[in-house]
Amino acid sequence: MISTLILTKNESQDIADCLKSVSWCNDVHILDSYSTDDTVDIAKIYNANIVQRQFDGYSSQRNFGLNNIDYKNNWLLILDADERIPERLVMQMQHAIKEADDLVKGFRIRRRDFLNNTWLKHAQISPFYIRLVKIGKAQYHREVNEVMEIDGLVADIDGYFDHYPFSKGYSHWLNKHNQYSTMEAERWIEEQGGIIDFSLKKALFSKDFTEKRFHQKGLFYKLPGRPLIKWLYMVVARRAFLDGSAGITYATLQAIYEYFIVLKTKELLRKKY
Repeated sequence: MISTLILTKNESQDIADCLKSVSWCNDVHILDSYSTDDTVDIAKIYNANIVQRQFDGYSSQRNFGLNNIDYKNNWLLILDADERIPERLVMQMQHAIKEADDLVKGFRIRRRDFLNNTWLKHAQISPFYIRLVKIGKAQYHREVNEVMEIDGLVADIDGYFDHYPFSKGYSHWLNKHNQYSTMEAERWIEEQGGIIDFSLKKALFSKDFTEKRFHQKGLFYKLPGRPLIKWLYMVVARRAFLDGSAGITYATLQAIYEYFIVLKTKELLRKKY
């Protein structure tokens, strides 16, 4: 009933455990961005179908996977290599598809982020993601922190999948978010050119989680002292301290990421004006 798409580039450390967690699936596909490590060789051991494509952007790569691979099933589960599917979620997904209204074309699932085996239950800001979609009814936009649009209704599945963003260490996380911060700064400059007006009403009251989060983030970018505000929000308002040292560490890293965006935005503005 469900096919699986996993996007990879140099994921030899994580891909085996990811593939083990979807061993129940009869149609697993790897969209690989020409890895230079053993990612593809490991995927072959698990009999995954492999397509390679030169990476040209996060949304464009994901959209290629949605639109250009021949899947056996009508529903598609989308994963990254550092994510895992618990056994209980498999049954929940199958049940959700079977019982879903015909108007439902996607499902939102809770993601549990871990740092050193500690679930960031309180520190994690955005735990809900659309990851199970009807083939032909989903599309991504934005090239960083991509947003998925569904042609139909989106329902929730009362389950979770697991994410290990620090599986490759702090240096890898920081390097990746250094790249993300550049893209976020560039996107912010573009949007401030008049392309997007952020809505306080949607930020507070939108029933669509993705839309609500998008406008919250856009308005947040206009505030002074964002890194400190983010750290206080995570540690105090969301009680990240209840996650112990992992929660404090994660809040600090997120504040550093926010500071990267602030610095790069100012740098781009100086160059532009």
